[in-house]
Amino acid sequence: MADLTTLADVKAWNNITVSTYDASLTALITAVSTAIQNGLGRQFASASYTETRDGQDTAGLMLANYPVTAVSSLTIDGVAIPAAVGQGAGYIVHQFGVSLRGYSAPRGVKNVVVSYTAGYSTVPEDIGQAAINLVSLVHASRNTVGVRSKTLGGETITYTDTAIGKIARVELSHYLKVVPT
Repeated sequence: MADLTTLADVKAWNNITVSTYDASLTALITAVSTAIQNGLGRQFASASYTETRDGQDTAGLMLANYPVTAVSSLTIDGVAIPAAVGQGAGYIVHQFGVSLRGYSAPRGVKNVVVSYTAGYSTVPEDIGQAAINLVSLVHASRNTVGVRSKTLGGETITYTDTAIGKIARVELSHYLKVVPT
């Protein structure tokens, strides 16, 4: 899985100018990126996929990965379906899959095979910022994990470990994969 932010962006956000934390921040970036993508059930980097699906007697097919940016091949019952040109018959690519014009995917078991590319060429800004926020939270709380409050010289400091996490969940919620796989 690709990282959702960079060391430079995390350091800039946190105003860190030294390299003391580079190794731990780099590891956190990878861990947080993996956790976000696993939690949302999808990857964000552009990648190639091949899906073999059951035909449902429909003129459309929602694919498991999105946004779909290109389809390299589509076969139904072993017959290659061309890309539609103008108003002609074939498949039309849309963000969540393909629509068929002049064709349908008849009911069948594993009779539709589509090879395609899906994902983002660059990580959406809100995803990147959520990753930065979570990396920052974990990094800042590395010495206070599990501490709710601390009294030092008569002054009480209360830590919160959920505010940024809640914000990140809201920022990420609309990216949750809901397409059946």
